[in-house]
Formats: sequence, C-alpha cells, structure tokens
Amino acid sequence: MDTKTNPIKLMFSLFFLCLYLNIPISLAAGTITANQSISGGETTVSAGGVFKLGFFKPGNSSKFYIGIWYKQVSQQTIVWVANREQPVFDRFSSLLKISDGNLVLYNESNTPIWSTDVASNITLGSSTRAILLDDGNLVLRPESGSSQPLWQSFDHPTHTFLPGSKIGFNRVTKQTQMLTSWTNLEDPSPGQFSLELDPTSNSEQVHWFALDWA
Repeated sequence: MDTKTNPIKLMFSLFFLCLYLNIPISLAAGTITANQSISGGETTVSAGGVFKLGFFKPGNSSKFYIGIWYKQVSQQTIVWVANREQPVFDRFSSLLKISDGNLVLYNESNTPIWSTDVASNITLGSSTRAILLDDGNLVLRPESGSSQPLWQSFDHPTHTFLPGSKIGFNRVTKQTQMLTSWTNLEDPSPGQFSLELDPTSNSEQVHWFALDWA
C-alpha cells in the first residue's frame, strides 16, 4: 500500500480548506503578477512584513475596499484606499488583478471600478507586476527592462501621509496631490477636510481646507 501523500493534492486541499474556513491567504513577497489575483480574504505582504494589501471592511460597514495597512499593528490601521468612492459588496466575487498591463479592481458584477490607468505608458504586449514595498508604496512596474514605476500609490495619497509620499500641485497636468479625510470611521469616501498645497501661492504653503459639499 502506497502511503505517500501527493504534494499537489495536499496543496489544493489546504487551499480549499482555507477558503471554506475563511482563513486569510497571503501571496508571497508582496507581488501581484499576470498569473495572480487577490480575492476574498487573500492578501499580499511586503517583503519585510511591514505592510499588507487586501480587502478590508471598515467598522460595521457591509462594504469592502482594497487598502494597505500595517501588518504588525494589532488594530487594523489603514494608510491607503484604492476604491474609496466605489466599494464592493462581495469580496469573494471581486478580483484585484493585472489586466492589459494595469492593476484593476473588478467588482462582483465583473465590472472594473478602479484601475492604475496607465495603458498609454505600456508597450503593447508587455507584461507588468504590482509590488507592495516596505515603505507602504504600491508600485506598478514592467516585468523586464526599466525599474522605474509606471504608477505608484505615493503619487496618489488618500488620507495618510507616509514618508516618501507626495503632497503637491503639478502645474503641467493641473493635478493636485492632497490628503482628504474619511467621511466617517465606516466610510472612507472623501470627507469634508483636505490637506494640500495652495496652488495660488508663489511659496509652498500647506493649508487645511474645509470642503463644502452642499
């Protein structure tokens, strides 16, 4: 009688057991490639184990978002949110994956609701990968060639300023990089306050602004 265990069968058995028991699964080295995706309770962790990327649900909300948080902090502390204005309601039917060179989030209806949107900078047929770094920066890079990021979350801060991220105003593209508060503890959509550089000033002045949504 052969008592050896087939390693492939064992791997799939453990995978489906994790799904059944809703045990989070982490992708190695903080990398998402064309052959990988994040769904349900899956996460990816930066190489040094500092930050984690995956779906999260704020408070008692029934909505899910893709975010970055500290791995070693016991109370989940979100530092960046991708789809803060377009949540998903079923994380197990939603996917964050590489599609046509971009990192794209598809909701439960298989509709793209968030993307790095840098298709114009990607050579047709080339492949990319997304990497979560130990400083909390999520970068999209070519699989080969230049190591310069095609896109990075530090250029698109949401509500938390991390060392290396940017607050500023691009006078060429007319784009403003700012921090914007959450609406409340259970809703990460843009709230009433922002921290940004004053584009009307010749000096670099940082101001708090109360936004009037009425």
